[in-house]
Amino acid sequence: MGTTVAEEKNAVEAVAASPGPVLVLGAPGVGKGTQAKALMADWGIPQISTGDILRAIKNDPAKAQTEIGLLAKKLMEQGQLVPDEVVNELVADRLTEPDTRKGYILDGYPRTLGQAEWLDKYLAARQAEAGSAQLPVIAVNIQVGYTELLRRVTGRRNCPACQRIYNIYSHPPKVEGKCDVDGSELVQRADDTEAVFAERMKTYESLTAPVIEHYRALGRFEEVAGEQTVEAVTTGIKAALARLRV
Repeated sequence: MGTTVAEEKNAVEAVAASPGPVLVLGAPGVGKGTQAKALMADWGIPQISTGDILRAIKNDPAKAQTEIGLLAKKLMEQGQLVPDEVVNELVADRLTEPDTRKGYILDGYPRTLGQAEWLDKYLAARQAEAGSAQLPVIAVNIQVGYTELLRRVTGRRNCPACQRIYNIYSHPPKVEGKCDVDGSELVQRADDTEAVFAERMKTYESLTAPVIEHYRALGRFEEVAGEQTVEAVTTGIKAALARLRV
């Protein structure tokens, strides 16, 4: 027997009070960043991005004063990749901050199966140590077809002056190649080409497929159709989370 509309609404509201860790997955161009911002605003929880953590360490000396922070900074200054074990420790440090108690949106992490397995063990250990409930990670994948993703990425054009973003397929300028606001010549980023996109998709699929299967096997994974309005996708993510948190 399925749930009623009222029951699903109540479940969504209950989850909003304490959403826990939410991993939003999706290929390049699906709109993960847009959805993360919407969920952060609605739920009052932070976005945890390893990219943001590493940039802060690189650019703000105060952020690199821990032993692990100093190591990460040294590796980046040497042009080396920051290994999983260092990234994991940086994330663990971030998750001790007070703003994560209610929940958080994971962005770009866990990116590999090893990171996902480490995070599950870390959260379980925190639960055992605290003697209180620590909600597990729920993974929601935004699903968009390859052709639509290609149009979203290769169709992007930027105004170098006002930073306005257009798409020649879905949101074209009034005059081809010109910004509506200041008339500047629109440009295409070097990594918004079909060749670069194809490589990014291969990398994404090879890294993310095992992460998806990991959470699917644990019963903590759902997919949401991404070829809808932004608001409809947000609603779908919330409903999926409510079902998985039962």
